Amino acid sequence: MKRKTLTQYLVEQQRMEQAVSAEVRLLIETVARACKAIAHAVGKGALGGVLGSLDSENVQGEVQKKLDVLSNEILLEANEWGGHLAAMASEEMETLHRIPNRYPKGEYLLLFDPLDGSSNIDVNVSIGTIFSVLQAPADAAGRDIEESDFLQPGNKQVAAGYAVYGPQSMLVLTVGTGVVGFTLDREMGTWVLTHEDMTIPEETSEFAINMSNMRHWEEPVKLYINDCLAGSTGPLGKDYNMRWIASMVADVHRIMTRGGIFMYPRDARPSGRKGKLRLMYEANPMSFLVEQAGGAATDGDTRILDINPEGLHQRVGVILGSKNEVERVGRYHLED
Repeated sequence: MKRKTLTQYLVEQQRMEQAVSAEVRLLIETVARACKAIAHAVGKGALGGVLGSLDSENVQGEVQKKLDVLSNEILLEANEWGGHLAAMASEEMETLHRIPNRYPKGEYLLLFDPLDGSSNIDVNVSIGTIFSVLQAPADAAGRDIEESDFLQPGNKQVAAGYAVYGPQSMLVLTVGTGVVGFTLDREMGTWVLTHEDMTIPEETSEFAINMSNMRHWEEPVKLYINDCLAGSTGPLGKDYNMRWIASMVADVHRIMTRGGIFMYPRDARPSGRKGKLRLMYEANPMSFLVEQAGGAATDGDTRILDINPEGLHQRVGVILGSKNEVERVGRYHLED
Protein backbone atom coordinates (compact mmCIF):
# COMPACT_ATOMS: atom_id res chain seq x y z
CA MET A 1 0.00 0.00 0.00
CA LYS A 2 1.36 3.39 -1.02
CA ARG A 3 2.09 5.70 1.87
CA LYS A 4 0.44 9.12 1.89
CA THR A 5 2.66 12.08 2.71
CA LEU A 6 1.71 15.34 4.40
CA THR A 7 1.86 17.13 1.04
CA GLN A 8 -0.49 14.62 -0.58
CA TYR A 9 -2.93 14.89 2.33
CA LEU A 10 -2.96 18.69 2.16
CA VAL A 11 -3.43 18.71 -1.62
CA GLU A 12 -6.46 16.43 -1.15
CA GLN A 13 -7.83 18.77 1.52
CA GLN A 14 -7.40 21.66 -0.88
CA ARG A 15 -8.79 20.02 -4.02
CA MET A 16 -11.42 17.58 -2.78
CA GLU A 17 -12.56 18.91 0.60
CA GLN A 18 -11.85 22.59 -0.15
CA ALA A 19 -10.83 22.81 3.51
CA VAL A 20 -7.64 24.80 2.95
CA SER A 21 -6.45 27.41 0.50
CA ALA A 22 -3.22 26.96 -1.46
CA GLU A 23 -1.61 29.53 0.85
CA VAL A 24 -2.56 27.63 4.02
CA ARG A 25 -1.37 24.36 2.47
CA LEU A 26 2.04 25.86 1.74
CA LEU A 27 2.16 27.51 5.16
CA ILE A 28 1.53 24.20 6.95
CA GLU A 29 4.19 22.50 4.83
CA THR A 30 6.66 25.23 5.83
CA VAL A 31 5.83 24.82 9.53
CA ALA A 32 6.25 21.06 9.13
CA ARG A 33 9.70 21.52 7.60
CA ALA A 34 10.67 23.74 10.52
CA CYS A 35 9.46 21.03 12.92
CA LYS A 36 11.71 18.53 11.14
CA ALA A 37 14.68 20.83 11.78
CA ILE A 38 13.69 21.17 15.45
CA ALA A 39 13.27 17.39 15.73
CA HIS A 40 16.80 16.97 14.37
CA ALA A 41 18.21 19.46 16.91
CA VAL A 42 16.32 17.80 19.77
CA GLY A 43 17.56 14.39 18.62
CA LYS A 44 21.20 15.52 18.70
CA GLY A 45 20.88 16.68 22.31
CA ALA A 46 24.25 17.07 24.02
CA LEU A 47 26.02 16.05 20.79
CA GLY A 48 24.71 19.25 19.20
CA GLY A 49 25.55 21.46 22.17
CA VAL A 50 21.92 22.51 22.55
CA LEU A 51 21.22 21.41 26.11
CA GLY A 52 21.21 23.75 29.11
CA SER A 53 19.97 27.28 29.78
CA LEU A 54 20.91 30.75 28.62
CA ASP A 55 21.43 33.83 30.78
CA SER A 56 18.13 35.28 29.60
CA GLU A 57 14.40 35.19 30.30
CA ASN A 58 11.47 35.23 27.91
CA VAL A 59 8.51 37.60 28.13
CA GLN A 60 6.90 35.20 30.61
CA GLY A 61 9.81 35.67 33.05
CA GLU A 62 10.99 32.10 32.45
CA VAL A 63 14.66 31.21 32.02
CA GLN A 64 15.22 30.36 28.38
CA LYS A 65 16.73 27.07 27.33
CA LYS A 66 19.12 27.01 24.38
CA LEU A 67 16.61 24.88 22.46
CA ASP A 68 13.82 27.38 23.19
CA VAL A 69 15.71 30.14 21.42
CA LEU A 70 16.96 27.90 18.61
CA SER A 71 13.44 26.55 17.92
CA ASN A 72 12.02 30.07 17.88
CA GLU A 73 14.65 31.17 15.35
CA ILE A 74 14.03 28.12 13.16
CA LEU A 75 10.30 28.86 12.97
CA LEU A 76 10.79 32.57 12.30
CA GLU A 77 13.38 32.08 9.57
CA ALA A 78 11.44 29.28 7.87
CA ASN A 79 8.18 31.22 7.70
CA GLU A 80 9.03 34.86 7.10
CA TRP A 81 9.98 34.68 3.42
CA GLY A 82 7.29 32.41 1.95
CA GLY A 83 4.72 35.09 1.18
CA HIS A 84 1.87 33.40 3.08
CA LEU A 85 2.01 35.40 6.30
CA ALA A 86 1.23 38.93 7.39
CA ALA A 87 2.90 38.46 10.80
CA MET A 88 3.85 35.93 13.48
CA ALA A 89 3.67 35.80 17.26
CA SER A 90 5.59 33.52 19.61
CA GLU A 91 5.38 32.66 23.27
CA GLU A 92 9.09 33.50 23.45
CA MET A 93 8.72 37.08 22.15
CA GLU A 94 7.14 40.09 23.83
CA THR A 95 5.31 41.34 20.78
CA LEU A 96 4.48 40.32 17.22
CA HIS A 97 7.04 39.68 14.48
CA ARG A 98 6.14 41.53 11.28
CA ILE A 99 7.24 40.12 7.94
CA PRO A 100 10.30 42.09 6.78
CA ASN A 101 9.61 44.54 3.95
CA ARG A 102 11.96 42.70 1.59
CA TYR A 103 9.55 39.73 1.53
CA PRO A 104 6.01 39.48 0.09
CA LYS A 105 3.18 39.40 2.62
CA GLY A 106 0.18 37.09 2.80
CA GLU A 107 -3.14 37.20 4.60
CA TYR A 108 -2.52 34.74 7.45
CA LEU A 109 -1.19 34.99 10.99
CA LEU A 110 0.93 32.29 12.65
CA LEU A 111 1.20 31.81 16.41
CA PHE A 112 3.43 29.24 18.06
CA ASP A 113 4.98 27.86 21.19
CA PRO A 114 8.33 26.87 19.67
CA LEU A 115 9.25 24.30 22.31
CA ASP A 116 6.62 23.25 24.82
CA GLY A 117 7.76 21.37 27.92
CA SER A 118 11.21 22.94 28.09
CA SER A 119 11.71 21.79 31.69
CA ASN A 120 12.01 18.29 30.24
CA ILE A 121 14.67 19.09 27.62
CA ASP A 122 17.69 18.14 29.67
CA VAL A 123 16.16 14.92 31.04
CA ASN A 124 15.27 13.46 27.61
CA VAL A 125 11.48 13.45 28.04
CA SER A 126 9.10 14.15 25.12
CA ILE A 127 8.66 17.82 24.24
CA GLY A 128 7.03 19.52 21.27
CA THR A 129 5.97 22.49 19.13
CA ILE A 130 2.42 23.91 19.06
CA PHE A 131 1.09 26.18 16.31
CA SER A 132 -2.09 28.00 15.31
CA VAL A 133 -3.13 29.69 12.05
CA LEU A 134 -5.55 32.62 11.84
CA GLN A 135 -6.69 34.77 8.94
CA ALA A 136 -5.76 38.41 9.23
CA PRO A 137 -8.76 40.76 9.48
CA ALA A 138 -10.04 42.00 6.14
CA ASP A 139 -9.24 45.60 7.06
CA ALA A 140 -5.55 44.70 7.63
CA ALA A 141 -4.78 44.75 3.91
CA GLY A 142 -2.37 47.53 3.03
CA ARG A 143 -1.38 48.41 6.60
CA ASP A 144 0.96 47.09 9.28
CA ILE A 145 -0.40 44.24 11.36
CA GLU A 146 -1.05 45.14 14.99
CA GLU A 147 -1.29 42.95 18.07
CA SER A 148 -5.04 43.48 18.11
CA ASP A 149 -5.29 41.66 14.75
CA PHE A 150 -4.22 38.44 16.50
CA LEU A 151 -6.83 38.76 19.25
CA GLN A 152 -9.43 36.48 17.72
CA PRO A 153 -11.29 33.72 19.59
CA GLY A 154 -10.07 30.18 19.00
CA ASN A 155 -13.15 29.31 16.96
CA LYS A 156 -11.67 31.50 14.19
CA GLN A 157 -8.62 29.26 13.74
CA VAL A 158 -7.99 28.07 10.20
CA ALA A 159 -5.64 25.27 11.24
CA ALA A 160 -3.75 24.08 14.31
CA GLY A 161 -1.33 21.35 15.19
CA TYR A 162 1.56 20.17 17.24
CA ALA A 163 4.75 18.19 16.74
CA VAL A 164 5.85 15.84 19.51
CA TYR A 165 9.53 14.91 19.65
CA GLY A 166 9.69 11.52 21.34
CA PRO A 167 10.80 7.99 20.42
CA GLN A 168 9.06 8.85 17.14
CA SER A 169 8.56 12.39 15.94
CA MET A 170 4.89 12.99 15.08
CA LEU A 171 2.94 15.88 13.60
CA VAL A 172 -0.74 16.04 14.61
CA LEU A 173 -2.89 18.38 12.55
CA THR A 174 -6.39 19.70 12.00
CA VAL A 175 -7.68 21.94 9.22
CA GLY A 176 -11.24 21.67 10.53
CA THR A 177 -12.02 18.27 8.99
CA GLY A 178 -10.99 16.01 11.87
CA VAL A 179 -7.54 15.20 13.22
CA VAL A 180 -4.76 13.28 11.49
CA GLY A 181 -1.29 12.23 12.60
CA PHE A 182 1.94 11.96 10.60
CA THR A 183 5.11 10.18 11.66
CA LEU A 184 8.51 11.45 10.54
CA ASP A 185 10.37 8.92 8.39
CA ARG A 186 13.83 9.98 9.48
CA GLU A 187 15.60 8.16 6.62
CA MET A 188 13.44 9.76 3.92
CA GLY A 189 12.87 13.05 5.75
CA THR A 190 9.14 12.81 5.05
CA TRP A 191 6.03 13.21 7.21
CA VAL A 192 3.95 10.08 6.50
CA LEU A 193 0.25 9.73 7.34
CA THR A 194 0.00 7.01 10.03
CA HIS A 195 -3.10 8.04 12.03
CA GLU A 196 -5.99 8.79 9.67
CA ASP A 197 -8.79 9.58 12.10
CA MET A 198 -7.67 10.42 15.61
CA THR A 199 -10.65 10.22 17.94
CA ILE A 200 -10.77 10.74 21.70
CA PRO A 201 -12.99 8.23 23.54
CA GLU A 202 -15.87 9.97 25.34
CA GLU A 203 -15.27 8.00 28.55
CA THR A 204 -12.03 7.77 30.48
CA SER A 205 -10.61 6.68 33.83
CA GLU A 206 -7.32 8.54 33.53
CA PHE A 207 -6.50 12.10 34.57
CA ALA A 208 -3.41 14.29 34.23
CA ILE A 209 -2.82 17.04 36.76
CA ASN A 210 0.00 18.37 38.94
CA MET A 211 -1.11 17.13 42.36
CA SER A 212 1.50 19.23 44.17
CA ASN A 213 -0.71 22.28 43.54
CA MET A 214 -3.81 20.78 45.16
CA ARG A 215 -3.79 23.15 48.14
CA HIS A 216 -4.14 26.10 45.74
CA TRP A 217 -6.98 24.76 43.56
CA GLU A 218 -10.51 26.08 43.40
CA GLU A 219 -12.98 23.97 45.36
CA PRO A 220 -14.68 22.32 42.32
CA VAL A 221 -11.33 20.96 41.11
CA LYS A 222 -10.48 19.65 44.59
CA LEU A 223 -13.87 17.93 44.83
CA TYR A 224 -13.51 16.33 41.40
CA ILE A 225 -10.00 15.00 42.05
CA ASN A 226 -11.03 13.71 45.50
CA ASP A 227 -13.92 11.85 43.86
CA CYS A 228 -11.49 10.37 41.31
CA LEU A 229 -9.15 9.25 44.10
CA ALA A 230 -12.05 7.61 45.93
CA GLY A 231 -12.12 5.04 43.13
CA SER A 232 -14.81 2.45 42.54
CA THR A 233 -16.25 2.92 46.04
CA GLY A 234 -16.62 6.69 45.51
CA PRO A 235 -19.35 8.70 43.76
CA LEU A 236 -17.83 8.21 40.29
CA GLY A 237 -17.89 4.43 40.63
CA LYS A 238 -14.59 3.62 38.93
CA ASP A 239 -10.88 3.48 39.63
CA TYR A 240 -8.76 6.19 38.01
CA ASN A 241 -5.09 6.29 37.01
CA MET A 242 -3.07 9.52 37.17
CA ARG A 243 -0.48 10.61 34.62
CA TRP A 244 1.57 13.83 34.55
CA ILE A 245 4.50 14.49 32.20
CA ALA A 246 4.72 18.30 32.68
CA SER A 247 4.87 18.73 28.90
CA MET A 248 1.47 19.76 27.54
CA VAL A 249 2.25 18.31 24.11
CA ALA A 250 3.13 14.91 25.57
CA ASP A 251 0.14 14.87 27.95
CA VAL A 252 -2.31 15.93 25.23
CA HIS A 253 -0.82 13.48 22.74
CA ARG A 254 -1.52 10.64 25.14
CA ILE A 255 -5.13 11.83 25.40
CA MET A 256 -5.42 12.13 21.60
CA THR A 257 -4.18 8.54 21.35
CA ARG A 258 -6.14 6.77 24.11
CA GLY A 259 -8.34 9.27 25.94
CA GLY A 260 -8.10 10.96 29.32
CA ILE A 261 -8.51 14.39 30.84
CA PHE A 262 -5.76 17.02 31.14
CA MET A 263 -6.13 19.74 33.76
CA TYR A 264 -4.04 22.83 34.40
CA PRO A 265 -6.70 24.79 36.31
CA ARG A 266 -6.79 28.27 37.75
CA ASP A 267 -5.68 28.46 41.36
CA ALA A 268 -5.39 30.84 44.31
CA ARG A 269 -1.78 31.91 43.76
CA PRO A 270 -1.23 35.39 42.30
CA SER A 271 0.49 33.76 39.32
CA GLY A 272 -2.36 31.33 38.73
CA ARG A 273 -5.59 33.25 39.33
CA LYS A 274 -6.24 33.54 35.61
CA GLY A 275 -4.55 30.23 34.82
CA LYS A 276 -1.01 29.32 33.79
CA LEU A 277 -1.18 28.21 30.17
CA ARG A 278 -1.23 30.73 27.32
CA LEU A 279 -4.53 31.08 25.52
CA MET A 280 -3.12 31.99 22.10
CA TYR A 281 -0.14 29.63 21.91
CA GLU A 282 -1.30 26.57 23.86
CA ALA A 283 -4.95 26.50 24.93
CA ASN A 284 -6.57 27.57 21.64
CA PRO A 285 -4.68 25.27 19.24
CA MET A 286 -4.93 22.28 21.60
CA SER A 287 -8.64 22.91 22.19
CA PHE A 288 -9.27 23.07 18.43
CA LEU A 289 -7.51 19.72 17.99
CA VAL A 290 -9.30 18.12 20.94
CA GLU A 291 -12.75 19.26 19.78
CA GLN A 292 -12.04 18.10 16.23
CA ALA A 293 -11.20 14.68 17.71
CA GLY A 294 -14.54 14.53 19.54
CA GLY A 295 -13.35 15.84 22.91
CA ALA A 296 -14.13 19.02 24.84
CA ALA A 297 -12.15 21.93 26.30
CA THR A 298 -13.12 24.49 28.96
CA ASP A 299 -11.55 26.84 31.47
CA GLY A 300 -14.02 25.50 34.02
CA ASP A 301 -16.79 27.93 33.12
CA THR A 302 -16.43 28.75 29.42
CA ARG A 303 -15.63 26.82 26.25
CA ILE A 304 -12.02 27.80 25.55
CA LEU A 305 -12.63 28.39 21.83
CA ASP A 306 -15.27 31.01 22.71
CA ILE A 307 -12.99 33.13 24.92
CA ASN A 308 -12.31 36.58 23.46
CA PRO A 309 -8.59 37.22 24.00
CA GLU A 310 -7.42 40.46 25.56
CA GLY A 311 -3.68 40.13 24.97
CA LEU A 312 -1.09 38.08 23.11
CA HIS A 313 0.19 36.47 26.30
CA GLN A 314 -3.11 36.04 28.13
CA ARG A 315 -3.23 33.06 30.48
CA VAL A 316 -6.15 30.75 31.06
CA GLY A 317 -7.14 27.67 33.04
CA VAL A 318 -7.34 24.55 30.88
CA ILE A 319 -9.44 21.41 31.27
CA LEU A 320 -9.60 19.28 28.12
CA GLY A 321 -9.92 15.72 26.86
CA SER A 322 -12.60 13.02 26.91
CA LYS A 323 -15.95 14.77 26.47
CA ASN A 324 -17.97 13.17 29.26
CA GLU A 325 -15.26 13.75 31.86
CA VAL A 326 -14.70 17.39 30.86
CA GLU A 327 -18.45 18.00 31.06
CA ARG A 328 -18.46 16.37 34.50
CA VAL A 329 -15.83 18.84 35.71
CA GLY A 330 -17.95 21.65 34.26
CA ARG A 331 -20.90 20.48 36.37
CA TYR A 332 -18.72 20.60 39.50
CA HIS A 333 -18.03 24.27 38.70
CA LEU A 334 -21.70 25.03 38.10
CA GLU A 335 -22.65 23.46 41.42
CA ASP A 336 -20.00 25.37 43.37
